[in-house]
Amino acid sequence: MEGRTEDRTILRQHHFAFRLHVTAAPRTPAAHGLHAMTRQEENAAAVPVAGDHRRLMSVDALRGFDMFWIVGAEALVYAFNRMSRTPVSRWLETQLQHTAWAGFHFLDLVFPLFVFIVGVSLVFSLTKTLARGGRRAALWRITRRSVVLFLLGVFLYGGCANRWPNIRLLGVLNRIALAYFFSGVLFCYCRPRALAAVCIGLLAGYWALMTFVPIRDFTLTRKGIAAAADRAGDAATAVLFRNSASNTTAILRNPVTRAQIECWFLATTNRVTGRFDAGLNLANHVDYQYLPGRKWDKFYDPEGLLSTLPAVATCLLGVFAGLLLQSRSVGDRRKVQWLLGGGAALAALGWLWHLQFPVIKQLWTSSYVLVAGGYSALLLGAFYLLVDVWQWRRWCQPFVWIGMNAITIYVVTNILGGFSTLSERLAGGDVREFLDLHVAKGCGDLVIALLGLWLMFAFVRLLYRRQVFLRL
Repeated sequence: MEGRTEDRTILRQHHFAFRLHVTAAPRTPAAHGLHAMTRQEENAAAVPVAGDHRRLMSVDALRGFDMFWIVGAEALVYAFNRMSRTPVSRWLETQLQHTAWAGFHFLDLVFPLFVFIVGVSLVFSLTKTLARGGRRAALWRITRRSVVLFLLGVFLYGGCANRWPNIRLLGVLNRIALAYFFSGVLFCYCRPRALAAVCIGLLAGYWALMTFVPIRDFTLTRKGIAAAADRAGDAATAVLFRNSASNTTAILRNPVTRAQIECWFLATTNRVTGRFDAGLNLANHVDYQYLPGRKWDKFYDPEGLLSTLPAVATCLLGVFAGLLLQSRSVGDRRKVQWLLGGGAALAALGWLWHLQFPVIKQLWTSSYVLVAGGYSALLLGAFYLLVDVWQWRRWCQPFVWIGMNAITIYVVTNILGGFSTLSERLAGGDVREFLDLHVAKGCGDLVIALLGLWLMFAFVRLLYRRQVFLRL
């Protein structure tokens, strides 16, 4: 996407000055709220059958597992690598960094897994809403939550603190809001077969657009801009963009420079098709021409306009998983088999498609949807088997604490700048230096990371024990 910072920033969200409700649930063992999207699907794990109060703790646990890697676990891995410097630790740190462009690392799964869980959860919550209040109530619920989450996303990136056009309109929260909105509306109107047709159509349609629609042979990157400046005889601009030390954001604040780049772009007459390079593909060019406001990657956005289409398909894959888990005609073990088998098939199909349409997170390519969706289904199947079928629950309880208070952990993490920042006040400075000198190099960072995780778990456990949940 846009690098490790993007996902960390996104999932550590500000509390928006909207309607955030603090609810105190009855202190019963069965009280488990769900947070697929800032706990907006608070009843997501409830089976919508009268008199049946089962909860799918596995969904809570999987959501918490997903968030665990955002709110502190990656700092632990980085510290472990600085301390040990072994091939294993280096590999683990690599997996917690986004791929530069094409390919797939573990961190590339965090965002689509979250969107996938949104799809799982909306099946249960909207089924219940449809049964109680009808389609009108469900549509109102979908619209209200989507708008609030979308505006929260705008607020997260600075809101109106900056003057236009330095306001970002699309980001990860915004993508979640849009994926939830369209998937929810489709769920209200379409049967499963129609949903499957829409999902296939989105993936195939996005592939066709990206592959066959001609685009200008102009690369919207520093290197591409420098080459365009050379062709135009603008040596000064070429030097600025070719110099890696130059601040691209500061350069683009000059309206003359922006206008000149746009002029070079529009003057390009040569057309190419089937290109998926950074800055040279249909999605990036559409963002450059039609997405207003600030783009994360200066000229385009990884959560841009066109790539939102396959993101809806990711959410629909979660809907299919939710329909499977909701079904009372399929046994639990059979559900696990479908999730594991379907997940493996999706991932294999995605990697096969990768040969023509590369797996690229920043473009949310159709192959990426299948690979990430397949891995998400595999994880959901494994969690469902362990937690809800075999009833092995003690090991996942800390993940449940996180998953049940997702928005709370986002807000607090954002305010604190991460729990590791707080832990530095307790074990930084001379304490860290002492550990590095007298125990092992990098030990100080490891202790700070462990302390940060302990503080985070202590916080969410306290909220869980008091049955306090913050939700939209």
